[in-house]
Amino acid sequence: MFKEFRQFAMRGNVVDMAVGIIIGGAFGTIVKSLVDDMIMPPIGLVLGGVDFSNIFLTLKDGSLPAPYASLAAAQTAGAVTVNLGVFLNAVISFLIVAFAVFLLIKSVNRLQREEAPAPAVPATKECPHCCGTVPLKATRCPQCTSNL
Repeated sequence: MFKEFRQFAMRGNVVDMAVGIIIGGAFGTIVKSLVDDMIMPPIGLVLGGVDFSNIFLTLKDGSLPAPYASLAAAQTAGAVTVNLGVFLNAVISFLIVAFAVFLLIKSVNRLQREEAPAPAVPATKECPHCCGTVPLKATRCPQCTSNL
């Protein structure tokens, strides 16, 4: 049973899948940082200094009454919140990852696309007199000896 498991685990597609998952996780971390640290701050600045990670709605006050200065303050107070800014960051991260995967799949498909094979040139021809099969370069039919 151990031998069978080892053969299964060492198949190329299982190892490839594991590598893909690891690289995908690392890519997700990079995209999250890109969205949180590079894309959203300038957008927030253009929109009047809005910090998207602190956009939230308070559904129920915590131990301290609202208003809360930040999402972290609301969560520390135990308030029940709907975190719109965090969700918006996650949606933008998803769109970036989805677009990157789309470009990757598109390029892989382009590389795998094979051109249609050219029609095979026949190696033989048919004798018009006896209908026998004759090599393409023959000038005389070996069956009926007529000139081709």
